[in-house]
Amino acid sequence: MIWIRSLAFNIAFHLWTALMCFALLWMLLLPRPQMVAVVKWYLSTVGWLERTLVGIRYEVRGRENLPDGPFLLAAKHQSAWETMKLHLLLKDPAIILKRELMWIPIWGWYAAKAKMIPVDRGAGGAAIKSLIRNSRPVRDEGRPIVIFPQGTRVAPGTYRPYRIGVGVLYDSLKIPIVPMALNAGLYWPRHSFLKRPGTVVVEFLPPILPGRPRAEAMRELEEQLESASDRLVTAAGGPPTVRPPLAEPERNKQAATAVS
Repeated sequence: MIWIRSLAFNIAFHLWTALMCFALLWMLLLPRPQMVAVVKWYLSTVGWLERTLVGIRYEVRGRENLPDGPFLLAAKHQSAWETMKLHLLLKDPAIILKRELMWIPIWGWYAAKAKMIPVDRGAGGAAIKSLIRNSRPVRDEGRPIVIFPQGTRVAPGTYRPYRIGVGVLYDSLKIPIVPMALNAGLYWPRHSFLKRPGTVVVEFLPPILPGRPRAEAMRELEEQLESASDRLVTAAGGPPTVRPPLAEPERNKQAATAVS
């Protein structure tokens, strides 16, 4: 039954998304806020397909931890599911994404119009500098900036070290970090055809305020985000993550050199 429901969802999702990509091209002529409102409508229809065809629902905890002004959302990234919920969970977020995604025909046009923040992950120190430069106007607009600290999707139970980007932005932008824990990978696994019914839990954790030493803030971020995500995953029957002892990441030392 899960295979049949997953097949129905995958077909419906891809056909509907392809249709909307072409049918909504007129949105590119709208002012950006109006275009984003239509995108949120599309994302809500995807949520309806999830609930109806595969039985995936979601619950949000900790909304009181979201600041009123700009902030960095450091989100756990386990699957494609959370990327399609960020505009429903936050007010007009700017998502940091791989530059190559902006080159995808039509989809990349929408991302550019929505003012996402592209980064060339292979450019080393130049990428860090461009990340800071492109994030400052977003901060000044009061929008939340979403970053995936591990840089890619990581399956529940798997450890992957945190990258330098979130620490550099914390230092440079002087805004809070809000960790976002979740267990979406249990129901929408990465690189998997199957989608499993259940309730995804998304939890916003207390913010890490600006002004602290970068290494200290990054240790707290990793400890909070990994512990909370493990709690949500294991409560739903998933595997815990075996992590190495936390220490001052070498990546933060490298970041100091990259931006100096």
